[in-house]
Amino acid sequence: MEQENSHFKPSLKLLDATMLVAGSMIGSGIFIVSADITRNVGSAGWLLVVWLITGFMTLTAALSYGELSAMFPKAGGQYIYLKEAYNPLVSFLYGWSFFTVIQTATIAAVGVAFAKFTAYLLPAFSEDLVALDLGFFTISPAQLLAIAIIILLTYVNSRGVNAGKAIQTTFTVAKLLSLFGLIVFGLFFLDKDIWKANWENMWNLGSLNTNGIISTYTTLAAFGAIAAAMVGSIFSSDSWHNVTFIAGEIKNPARNIGLSLALGTIIVTVLYLLTNVMYTGVLSLHDIAYADKDRVAVSAASHIFGTAGTMIIAVMIMVSTFGCNNGLIMAGARVYYSIGKDGLFFKKVAQLNKNSVPGFGLWIQCIFACLWCLSGKYGDLLDMISFVVVGFYMLTIFGIFILRKKRPDAARPYKAFGYPVLPIIYILMGLAFCILLIIFKPKFTWPGLIITLIGIPVYYLIRRLNTEK
Repeated sequence: MEQENSHFKPSLKLLDATMLVAGSMIGSGIFIVSADITRNVGSAGWLLVVWLITGFMTLTAALSYGELSAMFPKAGGQYIYLKEAYNPLVSFLYGWSFFTVIQTATIAAVGVAFAKFTAYLLPAFSEDLVALDLGFFTISPAQLLAIAIIILLTYVNSRGVNAGKAIQTTFTVAKLLSLFGLIVFGLFFLDKDIWKANWENMWNLGSLNTNGIISTYTTLAAFGAIAAAMVGSIFSSDSWHNVTFIAGEIKNPARNIGLSLALGTIIVTVLYLLTNVMYTGVLSLHDIAYADKDRVAVSAASHIFGTAGTMIIAVMIMVSTFGCNNGLIMAGARVYYSIGKDGLFFKKVAQLNKNSVPGFGLWIQCIFACLWCLSGKYGDLLDMISFVVVGFYMLTIFGIFILRKKRPDAARPYKAFGYPVLPIIYILMGLAFCILLIIFKPKFTWPGLIITLIGIPVYYLIRRLNTEK
């Protein structure tokens, strides 16, 4: 029988924590989603505005979370903050959504993206091929590869936090340098004619059609288009808060969590903005919007490096998504650990294995993520995740106001920057985003909300079962 430990081992330094923030944020999104954003907004100026708004929201949220992470430097992060600010039901709904949709579907989406770009080097892994035909259901080689990568990284992280840390830091440094290199080369080989054409009418907001014509919006539809465009940018900038989940394994967490949140989100936001500036310098808006299978970075690399560009960017994205999924998998199981400690999940998720990590939590996360790999398309997963994620971010940030009133004398080694103005702005922007998604993208936003609400009867059922024991 496997020996168990009862305590996490603090072994992650500020650099490791910062690399977890940046590495969990940079996955596949920045290389793909600018296509959908450009189709929705139709101009270079609004393309950057969408990324600026997302960057502002991400940085504001990260700076706000710094206060909460300093107050409650425990494993579980956002789950703990919601429990302290509200009640066990609200925190359970987050934990339930995190397990059923947020983390596991994100792991799946990043895994599928890894497989899609592997197919450039090894066409046998194409998503267009059929590996298994079950009659009512087909499975592609890309889906099988995504599942294999998730299982591999789960195994590595079950061997201890140092194994996951080594992969995370190495792969994050590699992808930061490669993304920076792509930006530098892209700006060096910038096409002046393309740049001029893209920025000539930079504030024309409208839908960019396949024939290159921009269809203008009514006022309400314009807001809806911006919200729809932000689905991709928010997904690409998400998971920055994963570092809060592993607070029990970070040295000097009261200082280093908040600092890593600020540093990581700033680094990634700047890189994302520069990447999109680079796109507009080497590709026409039409080529950005209608890149083959939305692979904008592949089209850009082909213009910059010629025929070798496809291979270069494929390897780069494989490195990026592999490292991103490692961070997601490492951090996710710590949330289930905290839920289990409260008696609201399987008992075994609240136990650490002989390597001082929540092994059982890692493996049930793996199973659910693998099921998501079989469920749908990359874009469908983005819509569902983004809506639920922003909803809980708003609740958590509003929790700062509640805790300031409930516990005015509590120790706050760090206080939210720009309080109360910046947190209020984030909440208002998040609310507008969610409402517009419900109106303009109901097909996938409602399922995310319904999955979250299913957690209410589940919570009371678990409480009842615990009472009867």
